[in-house]
Amino acid sequence: MSLKSYLKGSMLSSADTSALEKFRDVYPMPSEAVEMGEVSRQLYEGYRMVDQVPDELYTELDVKRGLRNADGSGVLVGLTTISNVHGYNKIDGRAVPDDGVLTLRGYDMETLVRGAQDDGRFGYEEIAYLLLTGALPNADQLADFNARLGSRRHLPEGFIHVFPRTSASHSIMNILQRATLLMYSFDKTPDDTSPVHEIDVAITLLSRLPRVAAIAQAAITAAENDEKLLIPPVEENYSMAESVLDVLRGNQGFTRDEALLLDVMLMLHAEHGGGNNSTFSCRVLSSSGTDAYSAYSAAIGSLKGPKHGGANFKVGEMIADIEHNVRNWDDEEEIASYLARILRREVFDHAGLIYGVGHAVYTKSDPRAQIVKRYARNLAKQRGILDELELIERVEHLAPEVMRDVRGIKKTISANIDMYTGFVYSMLGVPQEMYTPIFAIARTAGWAAHRMEELYGSGRIIRPAYGSRLTGQEYTPLASRS
Repeated sequence: MSLKSYLKGSMLSSADTSALEKFRDVYPMPSEAVEMGEVSRQLYEGYRMVDQVPDELYTELDVKRGLRNADGSGVLVGLTTISNVHGYNKIDGRAVPDDGVLTLRGYDMETLVRGAQDDGRFGYEEIAYLLLTGALPNADQLADFNARLGSRRHLPEGFIHVFPRTSASHSIMNILQRATLLMYSFDKTPDDTSPVHEIDVAITLLSRLPRVAAIAQAAITAAENDEKLLIPPVEENYSMAESVLDVLRGNQGFTRDEALLLDVMLMLHAEHGGGNNSTFSCRVLSSSGTDAYSAYSAAIGSLKGPKHGGANFKVGEMIADIEHNVRNWDDEEEIASYLARILRREVFDHAGLIYGVGHAVYTKSDPRAQIVKRYARNLAKQRGILDELELIERVEHLAPEVMRDVRGIKKTISANIDMYTGFVYSMLGVPQEMYTPIFAIARTAGWAAHRMEELYGSGRIIRPAYGSRLTGQEYTPLASRS
């Protein structure tokens, strides 16, 4: 987009939109407002006495903590026709490592990505259609779907004036949650769970959340630089990748190659099985019959967690630390030595973790990581930073060996997609605060498919059991309690 056309967008002051306003709670938290002492100890520390259950009881009673079996595999709680995440084979009751494969509606993910990239076109929308309908679209169906997405890219009239950035929080994920719930208010029939309405809501979120996230990030940048917020006009014909870069990059613009690489990331994040925490959260809420906005908001909240999608930026920080402290990026011995120091909590963030390595299902390989680094290589060559990509590849190669040597980890592990996420996003000029939000807006297609499968397929509210470990207590009148 040219600077001239960009400047035709909306320039907003903080008086025009809450996106630039910050409101803080001037009243302190209870632990700060009221003096802490012996009388408050039970309130703040009582959980220590009651919330701990001996580990041996979990084994004795065969409790599936985290809905995981003893071998780390997930407990089977449902059946799906949406996707499959394959990383091992069960042989004689034992998990045997295997090459990772991700399939969507029966199609191999690599085939789907390659099909779009070889044609030089954007593929995320095609995958979203596949997930929602169960079939790949023909040319007319894809054009119809894209037209419907384009028709909903505009935010509702008045939305920007109550835009949920009315706080000092810099969490775009929190903003996405509130924006999703806010859209409930603009829906004439928000509690309608009919198939037509569910597709309409899914299209709405796929269309609008990318713009919401990008505007929120632009608002943060504008506020930090004491500038007005400049929002480019909606381009209805843009893909999701282009819509994100359009706002984020501003008058700098972006190239088609950059947008196509972001499109690869969106495709790879679109869906990853029903058992991951955010998708399962969406299915749990959907099983209760609640509205779509509540279910998707819960999924976003889950993905925000550092044990799920919220830690993807940590890999970028770790790689930057390695780049700064390893003198010779070609020396595998020096790299391995520094990785060992990371594991021993001597350097970096002292957490003792090599981020971007290991996965709950994948063992020998994460197919998404293999795909993204292949497409990232071309842009890295153009940018003259191929040495950085090669350093990450050496970390990927060495990390499992170092973890075996330092921690004695014997199971087969490999790098996951997060190993390359930060590198790709940094090449595209995407701020760290946007890494997880991009994950979320891409995964919306998968969440929608699983929500509808739960609504129209299973038909039963999800309610697992928890074994009670309570003991009887004698009631003591208030006046007699010490």
